[in-house]
Amino acid sequence: MTPASQASSAPSAAQTAPALSVRDLRKTYAGSAGNKGVPALKGVSLDVAPGDFFALLGPNGAGKSTLIGIVSSLVNLSEGSVSIFGVDLARQREAAMRLIGLVPQELNFNMFEKPVDILVNYAGFYGVPREEALRRAEVELKRAQLWEKATVMSRTLSGGMKRRLMIARAMMTQPRLLILDEPTAGVDIEIRRGMWKTLKEINAAGTTIILTTHYLEEAESLCRNLAIIDRGRIVEQGPMKALLAKLDVEGFLLDIDGTLPASLPAIDGTTLIATDDHTLDIEMPRAMDLNRVFAALGDAGIRVRSMRTKSNRLEELFVRLTGENAQDSTSQTPPEQVA
Repeated sequence: MTPASQASSAPSAAQTAPALSVRDLRKTYAGSAGNKGVPALKGVSLDVAPGDFFALLGPNGAGKSTLIGIVSSLVNLSEGSVSIFGVDLARQREAAMRLIGLVPQELNFNMFEKPVDILVNYAGFYGVPREEALRRAEVELKRAQLWEKATVMSRTLSGGMKRRLMIARAMMTQPRLLILDEPTAGVDIEIRRGMWKTLKEINAAGTTIILTTHYLEEAESLCRNLAIIDRGRIVEQGPMKALLAKLDVEGFLLDIDGTLPASLPAIDGTTLIATDDHTLDIEMPRAMDLNRVFAALGDAGIRVRSMRTKSNRLEELFVRLTGENAQDSTSQTPPEQVA
């Protein structure tokens, strides 16, 4: 094979590059006179692979919004670099922005416009011809289960419908990277699960998704990889399953046959809490034998009818890494040192 043919058959940088690559990102907001300013990001580095469903988690004030603001070109960085599918944000801002769809926390569309007009006008800002925009609007409104509401005033939509409309609007430019900032905030569980289904479909079709959320069960259900940011630094990142496996405790809910006694037995290494008269919440070391626990409960006259795993493993990891006892000096491993 000639060098020319080798070059033509090699994958392009955009095909092999991460969907998002952030290197040593720093942001300091200007302070008052004589003040050095407030550091919001203190050297953040992370990669998001093409096609991933990635969670960016952190407590309020951790730096999530600043990071998303920089990636979406709404906030100017102080130091570092950002690239989207190999396109450098600083040098090729317009090209990078065409690869991104952003769904912010706030509802920021005209409530007196119809959903179909909101989508078509948005696409027009990006140069999509009206005929093509109308075709895409029908596809996206149907996917968002809003087609029947296409021509009503948007202010008449429910809260969940407005959230879905925001996602449909972001998808009108067919972005390769979709960034969702608290997309299900304030909606009930039924609507939230419907939105999960839509987001899974978008991701399965090839769109990379970055999600921020305070609903940790949402992140655990949807995302394959995650990064936890706290005090402007990444304190943990990697595959969801691998990070959860690091926890040395497990939680179970035990359904009890009959009524729990007023006094629960003491089992070394475990924490027992009666959530009601018939349910026992237990936390125990991963290495502990469950048979030992069942035997101790049986000796106390407590018969376990069934058990289920608690779905708060990510919450436990989150609290350990960002809670009051977390080390303020925790810092991330530079990407080039990650195995």
